[in-house]
Amino acid sequence: MRLFLAIIPNNGIKDELCFAEKRLQLQGVKGKYTPRENLHLTLAFIGEYSDPDHVSEVLRDVPFEPVRLVIDGFGCFGDTFWIGVKDDTGLKSNVKRIRKALSDNGIPFDRKKFLPHITLARNIEYSKGIPTDTPFPAGMDVEYISLMRSDRGKSGMIYTIVDEFQIS
Repeated sequence: MRLFLAIIPNNGIKDELCFAEKRLQLQGVKGKYTPRENLHLTLAFIGEYSDPDHVSEVLRDVPFEPVRLVIDGFGCFGDTFWIGVKDDTGLKSNVKRIRKALSDNGIPFDRKKFLPHITLARNIEYSKGIPTDTPFPAGMDVEYISLMRSDRGKSGMIYTIVDEFQIS
């Protein structure tokens, strides 16, 4: 099964992200937009791994620092539009701790540099560059880090929470 660790935004943040998606659409950005229920901030992508219980056991012992998640501006990776997240020391610290715990316990994960973002649209078609207007700042205190499962459904990916780890 495909696994990843993520922060799931609260409804207020999801409202802002959906509003940002609508604004992109109104500006002529075509592509596959992320459904509201799939909006998330990936902390570590594990990929195909058959033992989610092992991942849960490993992460139970990780002390997580408080995180304030604040959305901040648009960005782009090739044909993918995303919305950024303001720099937060707790977020960076937690990602380092998660990745160290996974590594120390032989759990594979994508080791790309962490760039906190929430994907809004993939396979975009847009000729005018990245929109410069930014969403209203929205923030939340993060309560949980979620171990997620990703399954391919008839109309796209379906994400399911496998386990949650409370932030102190």
